[in-house]
This record gives sequence, C-alpha cells and structure tokens, in this order.
Amino acid sequence: MKGCVFLESLTDEERARNEKDTSLPPLCVSQDTSRFRYTNKGGLRSAIRVARVVAETVAMNSNDSDVRWYVFGDDDTVFFPQNVVKTLSKYDHELWYYIGANSEVYEQNRVFGFGMAFGGAGFAISSSLAKVLAKVFDSCIERYPHLYGSDGRVYSCLAELGVGLTHEPGFHQVDLKGNTFGLLAAHPLTPLLSLHHPDYTDPIFPNMTTTQALKHLFEAANVDSQRMLQQAICYDRWFSWTISVSWGYAVQVFPNHMLLPEVLKVQETFRQWRKGNMLAKSYTFNTKELHHDPCKRSTVFYLDSVYSGKDGIISSYKKSFQNCSNKAESPEKLEVIKVVANKLDLNIKQLKAPRRHCCDVLPSTARDQMEISMRECKDEELVYMY
Repeated sequence: MKGCVFLESLTDEERARNEKDTSLPPLCVSQDTSRFRYTNKGGLRSAIRVARVVAETVAMNSNDSDVRWYVFGDDDTVFFPQNVVKTLSKYDHELWYYIGANSEVYEQNRVFGFGMAFGGAGFAISSSLAKVLAKVFDSCIERYPHLYGSDGRVYSCLAELGVGLTHEPGFHQVDLKGNTFGLLAAHPLTPLLSLHHPDYTDPIFPNMTTTQALKHLFEAANVDSQRMLQQAICYDRWFSWTISVSWGYAVQVFPNHMLLPEVLKVQETFRQWRKGNMLAKSYTFNTKELHHDPCKRSTVFYLDSVYSGKDGIISSYKKSFQNCSNKAESPEKLEVIKVVANKLDLNIKQLKAPRRHCCDVLPSTARDQMEISMRECKDEELVYMY
C-alpha cells in the first residue's frame, strides 16, 4: 500500500520536512488546470484540480504492475486501511469497478446523483478501469464545467464509459452535524472503511477532542479492525434488558426488551446537514427519534480499553453519565461492561454474504458489571426477545 497527499503548491522547506518524516505519506503537487473552464458559481475551481488527481495518480504508477486499486478521499477523510484492503479483496481488480457510497441524506443524493460515489466518503477504482479513465479524462471533464465538485466529474466520466457505481456501505460521507452516535452505533454488516467531516461533528467519544477521540477509536481498530462497530444484539432474561454491542465503540443497555428490527434503527442523535425542506431531513436508512424521557433511553457505555489476551480480545466499556433512575433493576446500576470476542478474520464468502454475530450475557458476581461474549451464530439460531 502506498499513497500521496496532493497539494496545489509546496515549498522546498515543506518538501524537505516531509521527506525526513517517514511516518507521513509523501506530498505531491497537482498539475495546473487553468486551461479547463469552471462555471459553477457556488463552488471552487480547485474541484477540477482535485478531480484530475485520479489521472495523475495513475500516471505516477504506470510502471507498477502490482497496483490493483486506486482509492481517493478528501483531506478530512479518515480511512481504515486494513479494512479497505480486506473489502476490496472480494472484487476482481481486472474487471471495471467503481466502488463507493452515497450521502446519508436523500436531498444530497437527489441533487448530486444517486449513482455518484461521494468523494468525502472515499471511493475506489480498479486498476484496469483507472488506466482507461486516465486516458480519456481530460477530454471528458471539458464537457462538465458546470458541475460543483471533483466527485461529480469522476462520476460523469465513468458514466460516459458505461460504468455504474458498486455500493459499499462501509464508506461514510457523514453529511450530518452534531452527535453521530446513532449512526456509528448501528453500523451496516460490512467493515468500517471511512469517516468524513470530523470537524463538522462532535467528538465521537465524550470528554475528548476530535483528535483524541479518533486516536481512541484506532486503539480498537489496531487490535481488531474488521470487528470495528460491528453490532450484535442480545437479551438479558433476568432484568428484561436489551443489549446492543457496537464493538470498539459503545455498548447500549435498553431498560426493556425490544424487537430486533427496532434496535437496528439509527437513533437520530444528530442534526441535519442543511436546513431546508422536509427532504433535508430524509435519510437513506431507517431512523427513530430519541425518547423524550432520558430514563427511557439506553444507558451508554463507551470504550475504555481493549487488549488481546489468552481468552481472546477483551474490550471494556465504562458508563457515560446519565442523570436518571435509581431503581434496583435499572441499567444505571451498571458501571462497566466487558466484551470477549475472538479476532475477526472474514473470508471471501463472509465478505460477500455477511451475517451478524450473536452475543451472550455471561454470569457475573459483581452487581455493577456485565460480561458479554460475541461469537458466530449457529446455523438456525434466531436472535429474539424472550
């Protein structure tokens, strides 16, 4: 795996500093695009420069036959590289693939295109397709001076080549503001590939800066990247609780039993991306409003630590403060939840036909702790409330 961060300009001092720091990807200067027209009054003509990075990257690797995929993202896109590599392994790079995701917001997709991979989420182009695209790209983008962004130009040129979008829901555009807990806690059955717009959303962990929160998330990703945010649901028979584990991020304990499809809905903890008509608050997934009574909401336990031990990977989650009920049967009595799981290593069949894992509430002698094990479900096993 190799990459490059493209800039419009670079001083000799910046170049020298970058070459000394081997922990950073190399810096590249994108080519001048002043010869191309840009007529969109609401955008920036740098979108052309960003779009042409696709062709320039292919040219830089023209003599490298080992390159299978080209992956692109914005300067505020956070990638999970191991998961990107794993996910792309289920596709044949010798075939023409354009892989990415839409916006979470219906209105954004209506305006920019349901067939477009949004650039902030990141997208991948197979090497066989990228080589052809690079040859025709300049002639193609001359026909689209009116488009807003770089991703629209890539999409339009691929459409002219007759290639459609292959959707991978692990890419996240995150056209949302505020608290994205609801989105992250109900992740699709696919590896987490990217997160966008971290500066437009709250830190994903409480009492941390955005940078600290992302570093904390990667503490789990570095131990078991493929299990990141994977959701498992189990039920506590004794207290009639519903437990939702979003591995590496958070565990929720609901104070009542809930039907599984209701648990899988995305809680609207976030705010809409743009104010406007009703479509601006129409999302591309099933949502549910937060209960007006905080005591009827889930008690949330955020990731505290994770390590690999002899019994598997053990992640610990600590309760987030919530001023609520003191009843003996309330989940508020819990302080820590520990989750035990084996490291996830998905094979091609599991990547192509994913299945949610199961979890079990284990016996515990401490009243303020809960232990949970995650495992593969049995063939005919159903997850349902008792």
